[in-house]
Amino acid sequence: MRNVIEARAPEGACGARRREQEGKCFRHFTRTPWGLLPKKGISHLAFSIVFRYNRSMQSEGGFTQQKGFTLIEVVVSIALFAMFAVGVYSAVSYILQSSYVSRVQFQQIEVANEQLELARNLPYDQVGVVGGIPAGVLPQSKTITKSGTTFLVKNYVRNIDDPFDGTLGGSPNDTSPADYKKVQIEVTCLKCVIAPKNPAIISTNIAPKGLESASTNGAIFITVFDAAGLPISGATVHITNPTLAPNLDLADVTDTNGKLQLLDMPPAVESYHIEATKSGYSTDGTITPGGAITNPIKPDATVSAQTVTNISFNIDKVGSIPLTSINTLCVPKSNVEFSVKGNKLIGKDPDVLKFNQLITTDATGKFTLSGLEWDTYQFVLFGTTYDIAGTIPTLPITLAPAATQNLSIILAAHTANNFLVIVKDNGTKLPLTGAVVTIAKSSFSAQVITGNGYARQTDWSGGSGQATYTDETKYFSQDGSISDSGTPGDLFLKKIGNNYLWSGELISSTIDFGAPSNFTNIEWLPLAQPPQTGADSLKFQIASSPVLDPAQWIFLGPDGTPNTYYTASITNINSVHDNNRYLRYKVFMSTINNKYTPQLSEIAVSFTSGCTPPGQAFFSSLSSGTYDITVSLSGYQDVITQVDVNGASTAEIFMAP
Repeated sequence: MRNVIEARAPEGACGARRREQEGKCFRHFTRTPWGLLPKKGISHLAFSIVFRYNRSMQSEGGFTQQKGFTLIEVVVSIALFAMFAVGVYSAVSYILQSSYVSRVQFQQIEVANEQLELARNLPYDQVGVVGGIPAGVLPQSKTITKSGTTFLVKNYVRNIDDPFDGTLGGSPNDTSPADYKKVQIEVTCLKCVIAPKNPAIISTNIAPKGLESASTNGAIFITVFDAAGLPISGATVHITNPTLAPNLDLADVTDTNGKLQLLDMPPAVESYHIEATKSGYSTDGTITPGGAITNPIKPDATVSAQTVTNISFNIDKVGSIPLTSINTLCVPKSNVEFSVKGNKLIGKDPDVLKFNQLITTDATGKFTLSGLEWDTYQFVLFGTTYDIAGTIPTLPITLAPAATQNLSIILAAHTANNFLVIVKDNGTKLPLTGAVVTIAKSSFSAQVITGNGYARQTDWSGGSGQATYTDETKYFSQDGSISDSGTPGDLFLKKIGNNYLWSGELISSTIDFGAPSNFTNIEWLPLAQPPQTGADSLKFQIASSPVLDPAQWIFLGPDGTPNTYYTASITNINSVHDNNRYLRYKVFMSTINNKYTPQLSEIAVSFTSGCTPPGQAFFSSLSSGTYDITVSLSGYQDVITQVDVNGASTAEIFMAP
């Protein structure tokens, strides 16, 4: 038994016959892959689909088996019909959309022609735009509703200097350059379901009936180009002049050569205010003196009788600088305030910057400066909470048109005097990583390698019990033999009565480097211990892990085994720790004379990661004064110089091969 589909003919054709005549009725149909179809056309068939079990039918000749459509045939038929229906629907939809757009385009042209006829029938001296040059009665823009559709109409009227009789400022010099007027109508559909891609634009020339006479007006020739000096077409030029009667307020666009020529302009001294803009581009224009700008770089334009005033504007696509404020361990620092300044001036004596803005990073340490024109930008830290310990890339930021330049500013705890050294190649001006920078003054000396980050601890007075290094005065644990209350937070062996304990151990909190890192050196202060404590009275081991909480911290020495110790400051860390994110150090103190103790004032682990500023070395907690600087790097000549450190100081050092 199986499911079948029975297709019955219309009642008028065979339906009234007796059941035993039904077999004859079905002989008028042909079986196809899509089911039974009438031999004389589908118009004679009405489908009645009935799912049933096959059964035997009795006729005069005995039992016969009547077959219908199988389920597979039905599914295939439906799929084919659906494909055909989707194709038909898409074709019909496309035809309807094309028809709609064509109708809108026709309406746009019709509206444009109507408005052009209005301009043609105006007296010549009235052909112009309200508040424009030439002045007239046509509005600069208006809306018109036609057949239920709203259109935006823009009117442009320009004076044209025909070269037939010379040009203004040319040879021969045309002292009356406004030979005729060009009227251009632009119509755009405002509220269309599907608007045409381009507006309808038509234009015509309108000439005066009489002869021209000498003009007492002048002209402004405007050029708009990009950062590469290429012309920008379609840039909007907005011109205003409140000293004219009536006041001038005109908007027009540049041609394919980035030019806009305005003729028959009334003379006026530094009162034509002009701005050039385009969507997605920066803005350039003249400046009206006032406020902080007493001497504009580009003052408002002047027009003199029968002369041409040439003026150019420089605009290009805008870019952005996404900023992140973090520390050396990639931890975001929120609510940090910066002053951001560009190099371009709009005023002088005193200088007034075109871009000068205060910004504050959000709770995640981020702020995006958007809509920036190409320029060189400098970032200065506000407040006394942090110092800038480096940037990725190095400052200042040179932003190209349409570019996005990510910037990370690495922050360190503020100290009264600090020094940031930026080491670059003399030829390429690119930062150099791996340069050894040494600063010295009197009995003080410090050394930092460029391109290395540093995780430091200088105070243990907060005590034990901290698993993760968040409070910089705490640590994880110790064996009770080390004093953590020394002044100013240094570590010593614990003293009982008049004698120190013989040895002690301390384990740091887990330091998170923010990303998988390569660890380079371990350093500590003081460099030397009392000789009475014996050799290697202060030593260290290091444990690292790719996860925050490993099953076990295994402390290793410089050979990568638990059997050795780091006993000399500025020792390379074994590469077995590379590409790990988390680290702990273990301090071992001992003495051979219990009247003396070793001392630990500072420990630092240097590393490289995505949060390490390239080619930069940062020194903090300095005293003010003059320091001798020595910079050395394999393959380059040593640089020896001096720098005065007073507050936050920065120096760029260029090295020659």
